[in-house]
Amino acid sequence: MLNRPPLPVLLARFEDILARGLRALIEEDDNLTLVAADVPHERLAEELRRRAPAVAILNFGSLSSAAEVRELAEAAPRTRLLVLASRPTPPECRQLLAFGATGCLSKSTEARDVLHAIHLASRGLRVLPPEGGADPSTGPDVLTAREADVLELLQSGRSNAEIAQSLQVSVETVRTHARRVYRKLGVSGRRELVANR
Repeated sequence: MLNRPPLPVLLARFEDILARGLRALIEEDDNLTLVAADVPHERLAEELRRRAPAVAILNFGSLSSAAEVRELAEAAPRTRLLVLASRPTPPECRQLLAFGATGCLSKSTEARDVLHAIHLASRGLRVLPPEGGADPSTGPDVLTAREADVLELLQSGRSNAEIAQSLQVSVETVRTHARRVYRKLGVSGRRELVANR
């Protein structure tokens, strides 16, 4: 049997009781080691680069938008990002995965399932809450990189023409990407997309 070093895990700042539970859970698992805990939102990118954890557990409630996940994923490309949210919807989870998260779970997930998710995420396997539906790595629900770009610009309130200019594509291409984004996220249009943000 191989003797592997424990997986380094970074824990972002969470509500007190949840933070204590997550910390205890990680510290009790001999296969995990907590390299940083209670990391404030504004220091996440710096700590991810500095500590290089295998998995970082992020608090969805501290993110200003799902697009921040992309920035964190770019800051630490080898770190798997596991996002915990209060009641994540399937479209929110798909959006987080499109922006670079490896997993999305509800904060009410049972302890053993959180541990399981950390280990799966460390291997690059995608993790969703049970009500999240099918595996996002199959089927048409995962946004492409370009669709994720369009989504981010749609959510920032840009018009199709502004998006087209920003991405150096035609307005019709933007419309096509936008329709696919709406379908994949299960929303009827731009208003619902912005309202679900």
